[in-house]
Amino acid sequence: MTPTWLDRQEYPFAPHWFHAGGGRLHYVDEGQGAPIVMVHGTPTWSFLYRHLIKALRGRYRCVVPDHLGFGLSDRPVGWSYRPQDQARNFARFVESLRLRDLTLVVHDFGGPIGLAYALEHPENVRRLVLFNTWMWSFADDRRFRLVGRLLGSRPGRVLYERFAFAVRVMFRHGIAARARYTPAVERHYLRAADGHATWVYAREVLGSSAWYESLWQRRARLARIPALLLWGMRDPAFARFLPRWRSVLERAQVIELADCGHAPPEERAPEVLPFLGQFLEAV
Repeated sequence: MTPTWLDRQEYPFAPHWFHAGGGRLHYVDEGQGAPIVMVHGTPTWSFLYRHLIKALRGRYRCVVPDHLGFGLSDRPVGWSYRPQDQARNFARFVESLRLRDLTLVVHDFGGPIGLAYALEHPENVRRLVLFNTWMWSFADDRRFRLVGRLLGSRPGRVLYERFAFAVRVMFRHGIAARARYTPAVERHYLRAADGHATWVYAREVLGSSAWYESLWQRRARLARIPALLLWGMRDPAFARFLPRWRSVLERAQVIELADCGHAPPEERAPEVLPFLGQFLEAV
């Protein structure tokens, strides 16, 4: 059943369901043609990509899952919610739908979750589109180490589970272009993010360091895949990582969004769509 709080004009997509390890995973499946698979992070869900789906579904098949604990998917009690387990579910999901020669779009935690699939199956990934994300350990990054220890602690858990800290503070702080991030839009993130799942992600910024490092050690497998980097340069967390991605992706086109923060699909969708359309047509 569609929840009553969901604005159907803003998010006019039919629900689909996949039985993942742990519970039912909701996903959007709109349009026909070559598949574009979009992977969200935290505290977002498929709602983040709504503008891109509406613009691209006339020419492409847009497939956008909600990870367990996010969006309209189940929130199973006792499930791990670790990114590596979300990645395993994502791989099963792609294989179950028999998506071939796909374009993979990732943001935030969607980077390691989605790119784990690309590292295992580079032959099935035709293109990469990256919005402000990463795929390496933060164990040696002083800023992330301090924040990760604080938010992964017991007080951090209280903030996430009782006060929606992921949406009300972390995500809101990352938004630089606020005009489109209205209270009505924010409510869709508040209602759809499970406090426990978002806290696990905060804990796993450091807790999954070994897994991130295992991904990074295989980065050469992505080097020759055509890529488009659409990067919010006012992102307080990820703006500084753009040069690292440039060094990895040999066939990357880079668009720097000077007045955009952490979430380009939310803040600057109309501005990025022409670049995305040209990239999809050219490669």
